[in-house]
Formats: sequence, C-alpha cells, structure tokens
Amino acid sequence: MATEQELSDFLKSVEKRAFKRSVYHVRNEEAALDIVQDSMLKLAEHYGDKPANELPMLYQRILSNCTLDWFRRQKTRNALFSSMSDFEGPGEDGMDFDLLEAYSGPENGERAESAEDLTRRAQIFHGIEAEIAELPPRQREAFLMRYWEEMDVAETAAAMGCSEGSVKTHCFRAIQSLSKALKAKGIEP
Repeated sequence: MATEQELSDFLKSVEKRAFKRSVYHVRNEEAALDIVQDSMLKLAEHYGDKPANELPMLYQRILSNCTLDWFRRQKTRNALFSSMSDFEGPGEDGMDFDLLEAYSGPENGERAESAEDLTRRAQIFHGIEAEIAELPPRQREAFLMRYWEEMDVAETAAAMGCSEGSVKTHCFRAIQSLSKALKAKGIEP
C-alpha cells in the first residue's frame, strides 16, 4: 500500500511530463492542465491504496482515458454548440505552447551559451515539437510513453490497451516518420 508521502512524491515526479504529453495530444494548455489535474485526482481517489510500484501504470492509463474523455466532450460540445472563437483568428494572447519555455534546463545549474547556440536549440526544439504533433494519435501516444515516459513495451501496451506488437509497430512508424521529417528539415540525430 502506498503511503500518502509516496503518492505525493509520485504525483510530483510525473506532473511536468504528464502536462507536456497532454499538451501534445490536445494542443491546448488549459485543457492539458485540466486533464492532468483530473487524472491525478482520480488516481488519488480510486487507487491511492494500491502499492507504490503499481502507481505509474495506473496513472498512465488514467491519463490516457482522461485525454480520450476530453476529446469525446469536445466532439459533443462542437456538435451541439458553435463557439464564437471559431469565427476569430488568434487572440491577443494567442501564444502557442513553447517547449523551450517549458524546458527547465539542466538540474545542476545553468550553462553559459551563446545566442547562436540558444537560437539553434530553440529551432531544433520547435522542429521536433512540430513533427511530434503531426504524428497520428496512436503513434504519438506510443512514442511519448516509450521514449518520453521511458516505459517498457509491456507497460506501454497495458497503458494503451493494445498488444505489445502494436506498440512496437506504432513506435517504429513514429520513429521512421520523425527521422524522415527531421532529416528533411536538416536536423540530424
């Protein structure tokens, strides 16, 4: 059984990654925050008494389900109501999620970098972020779980509700697509 402290530590350890993953899926910061908050509440409310080693898998599945629920609600809302924002262009504060701003940098302090290095890194991050966002949803989900969340194939399959072979296929296709697109942009690994 996970203690309150173990649950709290776990939630603190996954909050930034879960937020970034959600932003990649829904492309809306406020919605991503809501999704992450809802998934954390559901984990604490329904599964807080589970062993600490089961929390990561449970949380990934809950986060995926909360994201799918958000898409379902959006589909229903869009079918029933027409939003005035559908008729407007980007608002005054229509800033997109900036991966570079969200990146916290190295934990042991800041390094001095030239403006050229910072600009190059920002361009690379934006290129990678744009290409990840263009992946089909299942490929993006498998890719982010495997390489962002560092989950193994079995954990990813359980969290996505599919077979291990499907996870491998989704990841392979995502890597192929990303590699091809990033090479076309001049970004080499």
